[in-house]
Amino acid sequence: MTPESKAAASSAAPVALVTAGAAGVGRAIAKAYREAGWAVHVCDVDEKALADFLDAYPSCGATRADVSDARAAHRVVSEVLEYHGRLDALVNNAGIAGPTGPVEDLDADGFRQCLDVNLVGAFNFTRHAARAMKAAGRGAIINIASNAALFGFPYRAPYAAAKWGMIGLTKTLAMELGPFGVRVNAICPGSVEGPRIESVIAREASSRGVSPDEVRRTYESQSSMQTFIRAEDVANMCVYLSSKGGERISGQSIAIDGHTESLSFPVK
Repeated sequence: MTPESKAAASSAAPVALVTAGAAGVGRAIAKAYREAGWAVHVCDVDEKALADFLDAYPSCGATRADVSDARAAHRVVSEVLEYHGRLDALVNNAGIAGPTGPVEDLDADGFRQCLDVNLVGAFNFTRHAARAMKAAGRGAIINIASNAALFGFPYRAPYAAAKWGMIGLTKTLAMELGPFGVRVNAICPGSVEGPRIESVIAREASSRGVSPDEVRRTYESQSSMQTFIRAEDVANMCVYLSSKGGERISGQSIAIDGHTESLSFPVK
């Protein structure tokens, strides 16, 4: 990049970085930022998803990276800053469902992997983004948690623990970074329509010895609106929290879930 083109990039649109942004909820988030006029960079561990994303959005940046790898996180953030000269929003979206089952049947490696991706991954990216945002005196960090970060969640101990950890990280970083003009929030989605929740339902049904339809009905009945949410619902909130309209919102855990009443069910 020439000095002239780098200067042009630096003075252009605000820049958003979305982890696990090539597919699913992450892709919806990236798309929403792009439609709002932002420059967008995504990272993802799935090479095919990245290729599909770039085919659809050739003006966006994309990097293959495992969020649990601290060096990869540093590389991705550095790439964004080198190209654009700024980073205005970081969305820590990457996450995995983790193992499902009674706690006595879970293994430590599966528990640790769930924390490494969902929680440590957010830390890895935030620590590098925060330095740039503090220096700029502005920025928004959004952690995609879950309504499992607000309730207990039987048979999903690794996932619930990781997502509750994201709330603690969000609250703490909002206090640390607020004086520098950087706001930090968590979004807590309910069940999001799509292939991922169907996979979760299938695994939970197998673990509990019930049908997938029974698990799906249980999930739907847990919210007052008795419905799953759309990826676009999460994406729209990300853009709002990063905009001027959200510039005084920080330290919040914002549920987008049709009002979850409980995540409990009869444990057999």
